[in-house]
Amino acid sequence: MGETTAHDEEVSRDEAADLLQELAREIRGDTHADVHVGNKMLTLSPSSVLEYRIEVDERSPMLGGDREEITVSLEWEVHAGDDA
Repeated sequence: MGETTAHDEEVSRDEAADLLQELAREIRGDTHADVHVGNKMLTLSPSSVLEYRIEVDERSPMLGGDREEITVSLEWEVHAGDDA
């Protein structure tokens, strides 16, 4: 059974960079990664090899201003015994 936890908020560029650095520190560790999603803390079990994907979307809508979006995805298989 799958479960998705999501959180959206507006932050400054510096705050966004800090959040990404915090996530990088957790992923870099040798064991579990504690990841904040809004007011919730999730403990994940990244494997030693991850699937990494980055996507950039540049849009010029008919109404409103131009928009840019970066999506970074990390995915891995959780092996038996790796549960949080």
